[in-house]
Formats: sequence, C-alpha cells, structure tokens
Amino acid sequence: MQQLDLLRLVVQTLERLGIEYAIVGSFASGAWGEPRFTEDIDIVVRCDIFDAQSLCDAFPQEDFYVSKTAAAEAVESHGQFNLIHPATCNKVDFMLVGSTEWNDAQLQRRRAAPIFPDLHAYIASPEDVILGKLLYYRDGGSEKHIRDITGVLTTGAVELDRAYLDHHARGLGVEEEWRSILTKLGLPLPAPPP
Repeated sequence: MQQLDLLRLVVQTLERLGIEYAIVGSFASGAWGEPRFTEDIDIVVRCDIFDAQSLCDAFPQEDFYVSKTAAAEAVESHGQFNLIHPATCNKVDFMLVGSTEWNDAQLQRRRAAPIFPDLHAYIASPEDVILGKLLYYRDGGSEKHIRDITGVLTTGAVELDRAYLDHHARGLGVEEEWRSILTKLGLPLPAPPP
C-alpha cells in the first residue's frame, strides 16, 4: 500500500465514521506551498474514546498495526497514536486536538481540498499549517519546517490572514521564530502587541 493509498483509505474512513479531522504537517504544507516527500501522514482529529475505538476497529489487524490502548491514552491526554501498515512501513500519526484556542480554531478553519481527482479531504488552513510548522521548528529545530513555511509564504497560491498568524504566533510562543522567517524573506513584521 503506497502512502497516497493509505491517505485515501484513512480519509474515507474518517469521513465514514463522522470524525472531524484536518490533514496537517508536510502533506498540508505541500498543498499550500511546495510539495516534498514526507515519512508519515499527520492528521489532527477530534474524537472521544468511542470514536477512537471505532477508528482502530476500521483497520484490520492482519494488515495494520494500531493500538487501542494507545488510542485511549491519546484521547485522555490530548496526545497521539499511530496507524502503521507494516508491509510498507507507511504510517499515520493521529493527533488528538488539544484544548487551546488555537487547537480548536485549527479544526474550525480547515478547508476542503481536492487531494485526489475524485476525493476531497479537509486540510488545515495555510495559516494553521504555518503555525504548526513554527511549533515543530521551535521544538525540534529541523530546517525542513522552515522550508515548508517558506514554500507556503512564497508561492502566492493563497492570501494569508496575517492578523490571525501574528496573534497566534504570539500566543503560542513562536513569535521570535515567525519574525526571523519574515525578516529573512523581507516580509512585513508583525505589529507590536497593543
């Protein structure tokens, strides 16, 4: 099962189960910026313990690895759990939506996009992709996140809500990283807080 086949199956399963979701991470940054290879698929989900168990049950044990225990713990802690296709090592990280204002906004602002010619899926807004990448960069330091952010900022494919970005960058504690990227690209810096 190729990575895109797994993504299709997961999206169709989430839709069938009625679980609110948004594709985030590098798949999402590629949709709004420059596509690149990614090792796994990141999806934010809002679900309770029953939804999580239904999601686990939807993937047969003979073809997939997913831990119901890890899923239950993820629901309790707003953490994450994985779905792995062992034959190909393709993986989906299901990240339970957190309890902050931004976490909630990320799902409310998601957008339907045609990820396949015959299938639309919900993808995090470009602003939320940038914010997520800023958090990943702050926490891990990988330059790939900076490249992904730059791709979204420079392709001009979408108009960004800078007020939203600036506000949440400040609230999430990534304003310094945000200002640094904007400076390197010669883009206007955020206005100082009121």
